[in-house]
Amino acid sequence: MKVVVIQGPNLNMLGHREQNIYGPMKLEDIHKQMEGFAQQNGIEIEFFQSNLEGEIIDRLQECMGEANGIIINPAAYTHTSIAIRDAIAAVQIPTVEVHLSNIHAREEFRQKSLIAPVCAGQISGFGPFSYHMAMVAITQIMNEVKAMKEAQQAQQAQQNLQK
Repeated sequence: MKVVVIQGPNLNMLGHREQNIYGPMKLEDIHKQMEGFAQQNGIEIEFFQSNLEGEIIDRLQECMGEANGIIINPAAYTHTSIAIRDAIAAVQIPTVEVHLSNIHAREEFRQKSLIAPVCAGQISGFGPFSYHMAMVAITQIMNEVKAMKEAQQAQQAQQNLQK
């Protein structure tokens, strides 16, 4: 199983920008923790970060046929990008939205996510631990999807035998 982690604008500045909101941990350190979880659970993981909306959309589309799950922190695009929302809906891959800060406790313009309605769920407000919880969530979702597909295949095989 493969998870693609997509990071939006300014997340490459973690550890430097607004540490009172986002904390001192760098994005590379968060990714190392996620890699450890992935290795322990037999999951292939890939990371992508861009400050450009179109590149994020392109990467989402590239996930089709390649990834079993997506974790996305669209950052500021959370509140503005119908295009990213549409790309997530189009690829039909289980997706978890994640944020370091609690977007619901911040400025009014940050409290609405255009992305959340097309995701399996949203995790926000737990700092870097938000990413760990997203890994647990997407792993569970991928395992459920895999089990459902296997059950459907077994049922189809049983029906074929009865014919």
